[in-house]
Amino acid sequence: MSAPIRIIDLPDAAATEALGRALAAARPVRAHLALEGDLGAGKSTLARALLRALGVSGSIRSPTYSLIERYPLADGGEAAHLDLYRLADAGELDVLGLDELEASASLWLVEWPERGGRQLPPADLAVALQVEGEGRRARLRALSPTGRDWLAGVPGSR
Repeated sequence: MSAPIRIIDLPDAAATEALGRALAAARPVRAHLALEGDLGAGKSTLARALLRALGVSGSIRSPTYSLIERYPLADGGEAAHLDLYRLADAGELDVLGLDELEASASLWLVEWPERGGRQLPPADLAVALQVEGEGRRARLRALSPTGRDWLAGVPGSR
């Protein structure tokens, strides 16, 4: 059985932010989201919009140098935003305390998940962003039953 896939055209940053809000509105209680795409594809824009929609106020910092940023959510949960771009080896994740993070964070947003290898919990939903003309295109792929339910709640696909 193949993973359900949806394609969403994102003509501008506002559309990328709208997708982030839609993902937040449909979010399961506990979920792992893989954010894939080249540099400049819109992964951080999408993550920030999603976090804002979940009630994160104040500065939303890019975890490019820290590898991980944690945020309290309005519903009492916690989000973990990881950016693994600078990771040289998946073994470097050992120092981040992923076991403790798995117990506490109800939402994981992982940029460059392929660099984490098997050290990361499996994603429920993958969003691959690519530059398409002046805008972007998002390819959403459900990777678990949780991801299927999440994807089913996201409007605006073809």
